Amino acid sequence: MMNSFDSKDGFFPDEVIIQILARLPIKSLFRTKCVSKSWYNLISDKYFTNRYNEVSIRNPMVLVEINDPTLNSKPSLILVDNSKGVSEFSLDFVNDRVKIRSSGNGLLCCSSIPDKGVYYVCNPMTKEYRLLPKTRERPFSRFYPDGEATLVGLACDIYTQTYNVVLAGYHRSFGHRPGRTFTCMVFDSDSNKWRKFVTLQNDNFTHMNRNQAVFVNGALHWLTASCSSVMVLDLGTEIWGKIELPSEVTCEARNIRVYLLECEGRLSVVEISDVWMSIWVMVGGDYRVGEWCMVDRVSLRCIRGMVPGVFPISQTNECVFLATHKQVLVYQRRSRVWMEMYSVKHSSVLPLWFSAHAFRSTVFSCK
Repeated sequence: MMNSFDSKDGFFPDEVIIQILARLPIKSLFRTKCVSKSWYNLISDKYFTNRYNEVSIRNPMVLVEINDPTLNSKPSLILVDNSKGVSEFSLDFVNDRVKIRSSGNGLLCCSSIPDKGVYYVCNPMTKEYRLLPKTRERPFSRFYPDGEATLVGLACDIYTQTYNVVLAGYHRSFGHRPGRTFTCMVFDSDSNKWRKFVTLQNDNFTHMNRNQAVFVNGALHWLTASCSSVMVLDLGTEIWGKIELPSEVTCEARNIRVYLLECEGRLSVVEISDVWMSIWVMVGGDYRVGEWCMVDRVSLRCIRGMVPGVFPISQTNECVFLATHKQVLVYQRRSRVWMEMYSVKHSSVLPLWFSAHAFRSTVFSCK
């Protein structure tokens, strides 16, 4: 419940002011704290924080790391917003060379590049960061991309202002291939501790599968490399499960690619072929036994030349963000209009889809 603030000197009730301030960019929001003591108290209150975050998570963005392998420098970070355009920022405030591993409700989970096994959680908008305690576990494997966990997930609850970091991977004895032993470590922001549990799994994951960890309904989800199912980790019970994909979705056909996204609090599957992009969402009270419903079927003829290298990154009911080798595109679902939001000029950079993440701008604290 909102605290009572003194609004005798203002023209509007506090709730109206909250609705206005909740739509400001974070930098502008922080400057308004200097307007008056009552505004400072209002913006600092947990009720306002929740309202601001509720508005923000309805505005999806794409965060892209621009890496130039010919230069020995930190990557630049580009934020693409459907309504506000393109902005640039850095993670220099972390005081380490890091790579983004997962994104969730305004927070980023990053791994240290020089120090294996070192992880941070940060909010690039508020420039807060938290160094996570070491897990006291051996690295999971020595495989690409960073010799550590196969899966990295970040689950952020905007209402409780708590989060979990998940590291999961196959155990590998020295000199042997990874077996079926799947080790999972879960960090809890409240206790500042890691928990460990072990299961047996057979699934593999592509680079894009690993990047697109989806947190909905209290669980983290990853699409398997075979595209036969979705791996689900229930963070309440710490039990792994599986969800079958829509029966119409298959990766067996030539030139068919499948991706796992979130769409306004629902699990969503996006299938891309040579000429169509089909979008499903999970519906029903209990989403694990619910049904998949196709909500959109989009012709890709307008971007035919880009289709082989286009990857969906983020979406709402209004739009879909996609990354190609050098562009970030947005498709407006109501008007059925395609727009190029950003294009990189350097010829040597890695493909943008390789390091693109769904993002929201929130005041979620990682402390």
